[in-house]
Amino acid sequence: MKVVLFCGGYGMRMRNGTASDVPKPMAMVGPRPLIWHVMRYYAHFGHTEFILCLGYGAHHIKDFFLNYEETTSNDFVLRGGKAELLSTDIADWTISFVQTGIESPIGERLRRVREHLDGDEMFLANYADVLTDAPLPSMIERFAKSEAGASMMVVPPQSSFHCVEMDEGGLVGSITAVSEMPLWENGGYFVLRQEVFDHIPENGDLVADGCAELAKRGRLLAYPYRGFWKPTDTVKERYALDEAYTRGVRPWALWEKDRVPA
Repeated sequence: MKVVLFCGGYGMRMRNGTASDVPKPMAMVGPRPLIWHVMRYYAHFGHTEFILCLGYGAHHIKDFFLNYEETTSNDFVLRGGKAELLSTDIADWTISFVQTGIESPIGERLRRVREHLDGDEMFLANYADVLTDAPLPSMIERFAKSEAGASMMVVPPQSSFHCVEMDEGGLVGSITAVSEMPLWENGGYFVLRQEVFDHIPENGDLVADGCAELAKRGRLLAYPYRGFWKPTDTVKERYALDEAYTRGVRPWALWEKDRVPA
């Protein structure tokens, strides 16, 4: 299945106070940017046709792939001054780079790459900045067996805050961690049918317009997941992932688990 990646936003919450035109999906986790980790996740399950919805800082993403160094994350033999790869990351990938506008909402970005889907009835979509170890085949199979127009992975709230219940006099009756409440939030991993385009207006949003309308019609399917899922909305969250990578704690890197030790 084709994978649409939304990677053209400003990523303002990732700013550390210095001017930069690097889009959020290009923030580094280990030796590779976020978008690479997300793409490796999909490729691990056999989905290697990518459509990148570019916008802000597009040249950074283009340059990364045009000058891709396989030796950074693969074993190789140096013979006669030339590297002979023992494995490869992206040799079998097909990547379409599509400029979808600097200010475009997510839904509009999706509308602008529709022709690149070649009419495929089902396809995958992702924000390109969230890492998980969720079982993608199960997510796809569950959706394929349904008649829904879209499916989104949902996860427990990630906030560390607490909700307070009180009476009119201000006396607190209970305190509950947000993460323990019976709530779910959008996890950013979508399986979609062409039907979603019927509900996204020009300059519309994928979730607020497309998914919301499908939900009203009883055609939006949720895939609840309580396993590993980490966003990178802030510098702190990105740093935590980078630090975990350095320590060798990479639950999202399912492709590493299949490697046979030498």
